[in-house]
Amino acid sequence: MKKTILKTPNGQAITEVFVADTPWLRLRGLLGRRPLSHEQGMLIAPCSSVHTLGMRYALDIVYLNKNNKVLKITRNLKPWRSSACRGATQVLELAAGNSTHKQIKPGDILTWAN
Repeated sequence: MKKTILKTPNGQAITEVFVADTPWLRLRGLLGRRPLSHEQGMLIAPCSSVHTLGMRYALDIVYLNKNNKVLKITRNLKPWRSSACRGATQVLELAAGNSTHKQIKPGDILTWAN
């Protein structure tokens, strides 16, 4: 699985973003994986909706368009729930509370570095 670094407009960074961009990786997502730390995230692309069926922990879901603009944030999505965003082409899954901790808000443009 590829890894990359995400930077927010306010200078915050998530230093270990796992990229799920194949059918198998998108299907599996975070199922069976350890909870994310505050320095980790999972980018699922293409994607405009998620579910937490089978999950054991809550997530923050950041919906992005093709230009990496934050369209919507679903905070603290508990297990056995779902969420979607019209117009999203990618989803960034973060540990619950991390979108607030990293000060990510709708309208932000996130940048990716290697």
